[in-house]
Amino acid sequence: MRATCTFQAVRPQTLGLIGLGAIGGSVARQVKQSDGGQGVSVVGWSPEPAERAMAAQHGALDDAPPHAVDVARVADFLILAAPPAANLAQLDSLTPHLKPDAFVTDVGSVKRAIVARAERLGIGNRFAGSHPLAGTHEHGFEAARADLFRGAVVYVTPCEAQGSAAATREVAHFWEDVLGAEPVILDAGRHDAQLAATSHVPQIVASLLADFLARHAPPGATFGPGAVDTTRLAASEPALWTEILLMNRDEVLPALRLLEESLGTVERALEAGDAKALTAWLTRAAAWRRRIGP
Repeated sequence: MRATCTFQAVRPQTLGLIGLGAIGGSVARQVKQSDGGQGVSVVGWSPEPAERAMAAQHGALDDAPPHAVDVARVADFLILAAPPAANLAQLDSLTPHLKPDAFVTDVGSVKRAIVARAERLGIGNRFAGSHPLAGTHEHGFEAARADLFRGAVVYVTPCEAQGSAAATREVAHFWEDVLGAEPVILDAGRHDAQLAATSHVPQIVASLLADFLARHAPPGATFGPGAVDTTRLAASEPALWTEILLMNRDEVLPALRLLEESLGTVERALEAGDAKALTAWLTRAAAWRRRIGP
């Protein structure tokens, strides 16, 4: 069941981050620069030494140890902010080293796999997934912002383990009270089905159009704001999106087939010269876009 949550302030003493890219780096920067993060020590790790050094130089970290396990051993709230497959691997390797009372979350856009993995590892009472709807097509710590999550919706996906309500509550606390986000509780299965339509297919469409233009646009063509705006997502990290799309493919494939139906509608209208059908198709799309705002 989807529910918006409001909780009292809870702040971890030591926040651990595994991954210091656009999302993990933004968490670190916002915690260190906001009132909500006062008194919170931030310890972070990236597989790239230069990224650890950059985060420390920007004041986003209190400590940047050389190994991920060093972060897990001291954190009482641990965020996995690597790509989805790496988060699964880190959860496997770091679980034996967690503090007994530590809570854990991740920030990936596919939730069923990691929620199930936490349950299999026996930490379902200390894990709840997170997905902040505040991503960017840019990547690396250079893309991190100190206000990325303020006012953003963050889906929190509970485990089914006995006692999991406490983890869900603590994770939602963190996003709301420390980062100023708006946590929304959503079942992991419903999350993945919803994001297939609202995030994963849009990424595919942007990349599809970019691929089409790369191969078929006339040499020397100038691209106006329509092409530039519509293909913005195509600049996203390919390796990351390969993981996301494969991990959620059982939800993405049916959504793509529905997209094919819509494309078929406009193709048939053009083939038949059917102005009425074409106008109806365009009107439906325009009405939806105007409803969701600028």
